[in-house]
Amino acid sequence: MLLPVSGLSRRADVAEVIGAALEMKAAGAGHRTIADRLGRPATTVRGWLRRFAGRARLVAGVFTAHLVALADDPSAVLPAPAVSVFGDAVAAVIAAALAVKARFTVIAAPIWEVASAISRGLLLAPGWPPPARR
Repeated sequence: MLLPVSGLSRRADVAEVIGAALEMKAAGAGHRTIADRLGRPATTVRGWLRRFAGRARLVAGVFTAHLVALADDPSAVLPAPAVSVFGDAVAAVIAAALAVKARFTVIAAPIWEVASAISRGLLLAPGWPPPARR
């Protein structure tokens, strides 16, 4: 089955909605507040946030690697450290997506659709990203 970049594997909501939830959490909002703002069940939002939080360091690493590979001057666009690992991961996702959009100017997709494409739709799927090899 092919998945459009607007979606994430095993999720009924589009990437932009889930991305908005992740951004709100990184800014300090709780899952109930986020659920109310997005009009989604609190249990659904809590699931997204837990899934992302459980792999935040790995996600940050994957997206930072994409950012460094694509940005003309990575040091100029690397996000400043956030208050949390969760926030660092969200910042890395956004920065990498912006680097893709800057490098390939024909891409007019929203940030979280680009993030979905980078992760092949697997941003919240079990087993993604795979653990780093040592």
